[in-house]
Amino acid sequence: MDFLTLFLVYLCFVLVVTALLCLCSGRKESFLARSVNRASQVLSPVIPTQLRRVTHRVTQGALNRLFHTRSRLFVVLHVALQAAVFGEYTWEVFGYCWELQFHLLLLLLPYLLLAGNMGCFLLCSRADPGIITKSNHASLVKVYAYDGVMFQRGTVCPTCTMEKPARSKHCSACGTCVHRFDHHCVWLNNCVGASNAGWFLLYLLSLTATATTLAALTLAFLTRVVLLSNVLHSTYLDVRGQEHPVEIPFLVQHLFLTFPRIVFMLGFVILLTFVLGGYSAFSLYLAFTNQTTNEWCKSRRLGVSPHLSSQPPDRQLVYKNIYSKGICRNLKEIFRPPTALERKKK
Repeated sequence: MDFLTLFLVYLCFVLVVTALLCLCSGRKESFLARSVNRASQVLSPVIPTQLRRVTHRVTQGALNRLFHTRSRLFVVLHVALQAAVFGEYTWEVFGYCWELQFHLLLLLLPYLLLAGNMGCFLLCSRADPGIITKSNHASLVKVYAYDGVMFQRGTVCPTCTMEKPARSKHCSACGTCVHRFDHHCVWLNNCVGASNAGWFLLYLLSLTATATTLAALTLAFLTRVVLLSNVLHSTYLDVRGQEHPVEIPFLVQHLFLTFPRIVFMLGFVILLTFVLGGYSAFSLYLAFTNQTTNEWCKSRRLGVSPHLSSQPPDRQLVYKNIYSKGICRNLKEIFRPPTALERKKK
């Protein structure tokens, strides 16, 4: 089972790398940097001084620049991964499926989803997320009310030297305050805010649909091959010469040896489908409840905070989402952000 073991190691590697990217992006001090620093402190008696200095420079310098400054590295990686997956799909899976008489529209569906996804990607990455400037500051302050808990009137951004409108946040990567700030996405090399949140949701949903469609078609092709070859009703001889019926581990290894690139692509796309599916479900929950990722994270911390300095010492802080207006109106707000004039009319 050497090939099966290699395939499982590959899947675990992809999953760990994906998890690290999610944990490291969008935080002032990344999970990976903290872990490396703690490990260096524990092992400092046995690690040479020069090696500790190099490790510190890598974690504080390279990782900080990678995840907390604007860079096109992840954009290039994003395009390269899509090119690799669709290259393999076009080169092998499409041709095999066409020979097995799969419906043409079904085979073209991933390309249609890719076109929509790339359109949303370009619109979201190049759009103004809602940067707060001196010219629009006065109007943006009037869009959302201050809840007095998470967002308080009079809070000034020390970098932009302007009062923060409710639901805004200063992005250290972009160096600007963003209206209705959600998060900074390294894959887009841009912030997600009031002006491009709708495009980001469509981008995420289309990317999930693309990965799901690729996984389903590839799995359907391999299933058709197994059924046509009648391998499930066959037997094989082990190293001792004993005959055994075909089981799932042997079948996976057989497919891996027959279609190695396709099986590797399928494993990657399946993991991507689960990761993107979970993130899409979380993003839809935030959209339905009119929350941002920044607000959701802050509300988790506020739930265990004793009180703010402006609150009486004996009063426990209670956070309540005052921005939710029902699912339909919340979704409408994602795709058509409110203005100060609209709020005044209401």
